[in-house]
Formats: sequence, C-alpha cells, structure tokens
Amino acid sequence: MLSARGKYGLKAMVHLAELQGAGGIQGAAIAEAQQIPKKFLDTILLELKNSGLVHSKKGKGGGYSLARPAAKISVGQIMRILDGPLAAIPCASVTAYRPCLDCEDEAACQVRRLMGQVRDATAAILDGTTLASLVGTNAAKVILNYDI
Repeated sequence: MLSARGKYGLKAMVHLAELQGAGGIQGAAIAEAQQIPKKFLDTILLELKNSGLVHSKKGKGGGYSLARPAAKISVGQIMRILDGPLAAIPCASVTAYRPCLDCEDEAACQVRRLMGQVRDATAAILDGTTLASLVGTNAAKVILNYDI
C-alpha cells in the first residue's frame, strides 16, 4: 500500500518535474500547490535530497529542483526511497530479501511465488514510469489526486 509519505513525495516530485528548468521552487510553494503539510514535506524532500534525486539551494533564487532530468527518474526509485522495498513480503523482495521464519520449503511456497509475481508486475510498472511521462497528462493528475 502506498503510504502518505510515498504519495506526498511522488506528488512533490511530479510538481518539480512540471516546473523543471524554472529554477528553485520553495518548499512552501510545493506544499501549498499540492496540499501537503509543510513540515512533513520538508522531511520528505530532505530524504529525496540525501538520496540524490533532489537538489536544494538556500538564499535568494533558491529552493528545490530535480537533480536529474525527469526522464531519468523513475517512480520506482522514488517509491523505494520513501516506502522501502516493493515486495509485500520479505522473502519475495529483490532488494531486501529475508527468509520467512515459518516457511519450511521456500522453493515450494505458493505464497512466495504469488507475491514474487505481484512484486515483479509492480516493479515493471513503477520502474517503467518516469516523472517525464507523468508531466502534462491529465490522467496522471487524476490518479495522483485520487483519494479512497
């Protein structure tokens, strides 16, 4: 499930991608435009900065900007940074594998096999979607603002 941290981070990154080339964007402006609590956004942007996806500059003309072109940043990268591994269970994870304590035969485990397929399908979609592909599409804006 997508956490609020992941959702807000993705919304902020799409916002930065939409304004790429316009200089630094203030965190308060992103928070207001995307209806994200500013303090929460500040911690998210700091994590994205520490991971090398965002640059920040202080002072006049400063703010946040993408560290790479939007076409070079995948949604999967953002989600892994903010929400961790994509797999629903640790034994199906590629990046954070851990064996299940209650599993006697991992190779025969149907749950692991299914969750591996779910993880692979999720990764294919998220890793195959760049910020650039989300910019300027009404469908992306509807999806990112949809609340259940």
